[in-house]
Amino acid sequence: MRPWWGEDREKPQPAEVGDGHDADAHAKTAAAVRAAGIDLDPPLPGRAPDTRDAARDADADPTPGADPAGHAHPHLRSAAGQPPVIGIVGGGAVGTALAMGLTRAGWPVRAVASRDPARRERFGRLVPGARAFAEASALVEEVELIILAVPDDAIAPLAAGLRMYGGQAMVHTSGALGAEVLTPAMAAGTQIGAFHPLVAFADTERAVASLHGATIAIEGDEELASLLADMALALGAQPVRLAPGSKAAYHAAAVLAAGGFVALLDAIAELGRVAGLDEPGALAIYGPLVEQTLANARALGIRQALTGPITRGDRGTLDAHLAALRAHAPGVLDLYRAAASREIELALARGALAPEAAEGLRSSLASDP
Repeated sequence: MRPWWGEDREKPQPAEVGDGHDADAHAKTAAAVRAAGIDLDPPLPGRAPDTRDAARDADADPTPGADPAGHAHPHLRSAAGQPPVIGIVGGGAVGTALAMGLTRAGWPVRAVASRDPARRERFGRLVPGARAFAEASALVEEVELIILAVPDDAIAPLAAGLRMYGGQAMVHTSGALGAEVLTPAMAAGTQIGAFHPLVAFADTERAVASLHGATIAIEGDEELASLLADMALALGAQPVRLAPGSKAAYHAAAVLAAGGFVALLDAIAELGRVAGLDEPGALAIYGPLVEQTLANARALGIRQALTGPITRGDRGTLDAHLAALRAHAPGVLDLYRAAASREIELALARGALAPEAAEGLRSSLASDP
């Protein structure tokens, strides 16, 4: 695998995000995603022309201020060799964190569109100089790169109501949808793509910091993908491109790693309350075990990191757990059963569990009402 930058292209330098960040975050993240089989750099047929140059070329029309389709071009233009002028549709957690990170990295975010006045006001405070619009169509007039940072279900209808000008590009931040959902917004000389940061956007400042060293999945033709890779690197992140047709599975894994893990923590906290622990107490007690298990998985591999009664084939302990859950935390039963079933398969694959012991464990799970 080659880096996005080739021998004929200088490697962009990531932005300084602040104290406390690991200087080797890029190398560690790249090693992790390579180990996962994700393509960090599909072949590039030589250095692609710069997106901003293409945008300017698209405006080289005999009629001043118009593209070949007859559209006016009142929106701003970046100078040669500079990042594109960016507008973000969506003033929520994702759009705001991206805007803050890009601004700090020197990429100009000049507009935001949101129908929520409070979000527009907050965005303006956190990203000085960004013009605020209630409608996305007005933002399109102002920028070169349009980022749709809205819920997945809103992307298709939003794109259907927009029309780009020649030289513009539009990307969305969905981890599940492909770039093709933006096709209705295209016109001659435009490009579409996707830019999905694998970051938990629960808190804005934490999310901005977490972009440093994070993975960002990108889509687009080679020219746009090259620009998006530069943008990811400017944020201090690692750009990757996924295998065709794999995005839904990639995003489902991300949901399990984020929302699924939070659901698991909530189940742990519920059982902790049975033992007399409040939520902070449960996190203090079980958090180090979670961290140790993750460290073991990284060092030894997932199968080798598996421990506990399932690995030992201890059916009596499993039956006791199921009885306790039925009595004190019935809402956790389905999650516990699903996890135990997966553990049985992992233990069998590792050779730690005899087939007859596995059958006994499955019987306990199946017979539990």
